[in-house]
Amino acid sequence: MLSVMAPGPTEHDLNDPASPSAGADEPGSSVDPHHPRPQLTRPDWVDLCGPWDFAFDDDGVGIAQLWHRTGGDPFDRVIQVPFPFESPASGIGDTGFHPVVWYRRTFTVTGRPGHRVLLHFGAVDYRAHVWVNGAAVAFHEGGNTPFTADITSALDASGTQTVVVRAEDSPWDLRQPRGKQDWQREAHAIWYDRTSGIWQPVWLEHVPDVRIRTLRWAPNADARSVTMTVRVRADRRDALRLRVVLTQRGKVLADDTYAVDHAELQRTITLTENDMSLGHSDLLWSPEHPNLIEAELTLIEGGEVLDRVGSYTAVRSISASHDRLLLNGRPYFLRLVLAQGFWPESHLAAPDADALRREVELVKELGFNGVRLHQKVEDPRFLAWCDRLGVLVWAEMPAAYEFSPMTIQRLTREWLEILERDASHPCVIAWVPINESWGVPALERSTAQQDLVRSLYHLTKAIDPDRLVIGNDGWEQPVTDVVTVHDYTSRGAVLRQRYGDWEKLEHTLTRTQPAYRVVLLEGAAREGTPVLISEFGGISLDLDDRHGWRGYGAVRNADQLVQGYTDLVTALLDSPAVVGFCWTQLTDTQQERNGLLTAERQPKAAMERIRAVTTRVAAAVPGDAIDEFSYGDYAPGMLES
Repeated sequence: MLSVMAPGPTEHDLNDPASPSAGADEPGSSVDPHHPRPQLTRPDWVDLCGPWDFAFDDDGVGIAQLWHRTGGDPFDRVIQVPFPFESPASGIGDTGFHPVVWYRRTFTVTGRPGHRVLLHFGAVDYRAHVWVNGAAVAFHEGGNTPFTADITSALDASGTQTVVVRAEDSPWDLRQPRGKQDWQREAHAIWYDRTSGIWQPVWLEHVPDVRIRTLRWAPNADARSVTMTVRVRADRRDALRLRVVLTQRGKVLADDTYAVDHAELQRTITLTENDMSLGHSDLLWSPEHPNLIEAELTLIEGGEVLDRVGSYTAVRSISASHDRLLLNGRPYFLRLVLAQGFWPESHLAAPDADALRREVELVKELGFNGVRLHQKVEDPRFLAWCDRLGVLVWAEMPAAYEFSPMTIQRLTREWLEILERDASHPCVIAWVPINESWGVPALERSTAQQDLVRSLYHLTKAIDPDRLVIGNDGWEQPVTDVVTVHDYTSRGAVLRQRYGDWEKLEHTLTRTQPAYRVVLLEGAAREGTPVLISEFGGISLDLDDRHGWRGYGAVRNADQLVQGYTDLVTALLDSPAVVGFCWTQLTDTQQERNGLLTAERQPKAAMERIRAVTTRVAAAVPGDAIDEFSYGDYAPGMLES
């Protein structure tokens, strides 16, 4: 049982009925809108977000003065976790340089025999040390990926526990993956105010000693099967069994039990067909038919249930062949929008769980079937809503900006953690380790930098061979599954001249240099590789007249925005030679005023006008299905079920 004293500024009531855990869905439900780890859920968890004590440590004296123990009381203010101190939502709103910060929270937890207490962090940018009651319980480097501390042995017998976090995030270290976070004091050009320290949920979980540690799903659409890889923590496994029940809309697709002979169990489960009468398999997932399969996994020993978790998966394939992208074996046209995932009030942290859902709904309502997450590793709850509502995702590694051995180590380590975290989401169809040669500025002429891009590509393919990998998005591509081009011309006629047919496309790829960069490096495969314009548009409409950055051209009103959007988008839709596009961008972001929506997520032009253009038939895939999504089609409560 998790329990605590009455909450104060540094205390948390784990029995508060308003806590998300109290209303969380039962295991097996495909989406719990509050759970910070939606693909491996248990009901016994508690949200630790909210007020924490906070202190800046600009002089770097905190460790020497034992701030993690009893060294005075330097915590002179309160911060609202998980919002970065730079953001207004944190209650601090200081965008200055503070490379080291500290957090403290007191709570009460009483354990029970045969169980452990785990403390989870969704993400802490960039380097985190964690203590509980003065004992070191975790260290993690990497600002975008989760980590967990087993705090059981550090718990005080009195029940009152204090967790302290030291977060170090250098504003100036360009060898550190930082994405669009600015290294200058004021946000400039296309970079934004920083997101330092804790910026994704912090939560406690009570788990059995013998438990499911990790779970990964890999679908095989041709075989109508899913492969499950489960890691189990158990000292003895001679009598341990794992029961797996897969269901879809109440119908049991599989109910299998396996002996757990090793710490890792991998099994392929063949699924029964549900209904073929609609012309597509109900088992297959796509943006038009986001069919999820709910999963419940139970560890059993001698008839006793030791652990039970809820999850979900889907059957979906993505591939590139003969100049086309194939979704579930059929040609498919990608209509992507670039998303920065930045909110004025909370920066890279979402204002709340509902904001993540609404972001996905907005993508759908504008007519897009996918989103390119640009220079950000998004909250897993966002990906869960993409899974649920049907939005394809291009996932991208936040860039470092200096090439060095340290950069290579940091990029590779964190990229592997990203792949592990997100590999089971059916919405994710593409991995992008590098964007626009950021961090590899001499890529065209440097063998070492080319080797890094190739290494990241092949490493990603080795871990996840069933998704697309774009080694360096936009230009100077040494290896890729999709040729991607960034082209910010403001005239549709120029796009038609460059990409209007196969001959023009080939000339552009081999002779013309959009953005004054060569598209494919020598030796990069081209024949049969599909081509996608992965950044274009960027038309600015500054409704507030803030005179922000207008790098790709500006218009004065909504009509001109729609005209410009129509001119550019239809130029690509009319081409038989390109397989998709990614419009820049979904929302305004600080000084960038080129969103289809304002920073507050308000449309700059009627959304139905944008949608009508986005969903026009593409010449490259004339028989393509067009999603008819409308949020109004969903009755209240349907999206939470």
